[in-house]
Amino acid sequence: MTEEKAAPRKRRGSGRATIHDVARLAQVGSITVSRYLKQPSQVSGELGARIAQAVKELHYVPNLVAGGLASTHSRVVGMVIPNISGPIFANTIESFSDTLSAHGYQLLLASSYFSQEQEENAVRAFLGWSPAALVVTGPFHSKATETMLTQAQIPVVETWDYRPRRKPIQVGFSNLDVGQQQARYLLDQGYRRIAFVQNSVPGDLSALDRRDGYLEAMAEAGLQPWTFVPTEPAPFDAGRQAFEALALRKRGRAEAIIFANDNLAAGALLAGQRAGVPIPQQCALMGFGDYAISPLLLPSLTTIRPPARAIGEIAALRILEALGVVASDTPPAKARLNRLACDVIARESA
Repeated sequence: MTEEKAAPRKRRGSGRATIHDVARLAQVGSITVSRYLKQPSQVSGELGARIAQAVKELHYVPNLVAGGLASTHSRVVGMVIPNISGPIFANTIESFSDTLSAHGYQLLLASSYFSQEQEENAVRAFLGWSPAALVVTGPFHSKATETMLTQAQIPVVETWDYRPRRKPIQVGFSNLDVGQQQARYLLDQGYRRIAFVQNSVPGDLSALDRRDGYLEAMAEAGLQPWTFVPTEPAPFDAGRQAFEALALRKRGRAEAIIFANDNLAAGALLAGQRAGVPIPQQCALMGFGDYAISPLLLPSLTTIRPPARAIGEIAALRILEALGVVASDTPPAKARLNRLACDVIARESA
C-alpha cells in the first residue's frame, strides 16, 4: 500500500495558500518561488514549470502589497490612457503589458476620456497604491497632476508624444511633425486646397499639435490653410458633418481633407459615397491611426500609422531599466530609441 503525499497546509484563518505551501509542493525553496514570481526569466524552465503547477493547484494569490513593503512600492504599474476601448491604443496596451509581465510586473489601467480632471483622479488613485511606476499619455496635464508626477519619486513615462525638455521619460513621436508629414504628402500628390478637420472631442490636444504642423506646412507652401471643428460628438457623424461642409460646397470645395483620426475620415468617406462623390477624384481623404477598418473601406483609407506597439514595449523597457530590473546598456535595450517615427500608409483615398 502506497502512502499518499500530504497536501500542503494553508495558513490558518485566511484559508489562503502561502508562498511556503507553494515551495513545499514544488519541492523548491521559498526564495526560488519568490524569485520566480518577481522575475520568471530568472528561474530555469524546469523549476519554473513546477512552481507554476504548484501555484495553479493551490490557487495561490501573491500578496503584492506585502511583497512591495521593503521598497514601499508594489509590483504593479499604473497606466492612464485617453480611451481604453479606442483601437489606436490597443497595441500599446498589449505590448506594454506583455513586456512588464515577463519580468513579474502587472498593469493597472484607467481611462481619462481626454479629460484632464479624470486623468488627475486616476493618477491620484494609482499613487495611493504606491505603484512601481506610472505611465500617462501625452504632456497635457492639470497643474495638480503635474505636481503629483513631479513629486511621485517613481519612474514616470509620458507616451504618444515626444518632448525631450520635459522631466518625465518621453516615448513617442512629434505630433507637430506628423501634421507636416500629412500636409506634405498631399502637396506632393498635387493637391492645393487642403483642409484639416479637428477632433470633436475637445480634450484631444495632440490632434491640435498635428493641426499646427499642417498649418506650418501650408504656410511654407504659400497656401491658405483651412480648418474645421465639427460639433457632432460621435466620430462618424462628425466626419460626415465635416465632409458636407468642406467637400459639398458649391464654390471653393476642398480638394483634400486631413482628419484628426481614422474614424472621422471613415465617416466622411461613407458620407461621400451616399452623396455620390468620387473619392479621391473629387476630394481626397487622409486619416490618422491606421485603424482596423481603414484598409477595408472602399476606397481604402490613406492614413498615418503610429508606432503603437513600439511605444508600449519601449515604455515598459524604460521603466524596467529605471527600476534596475534590466540593464540599459545591453541589446536590445540600447538599440531602441525613445523618439519614434510614423509611417504614411498610402491607399486609395488619396
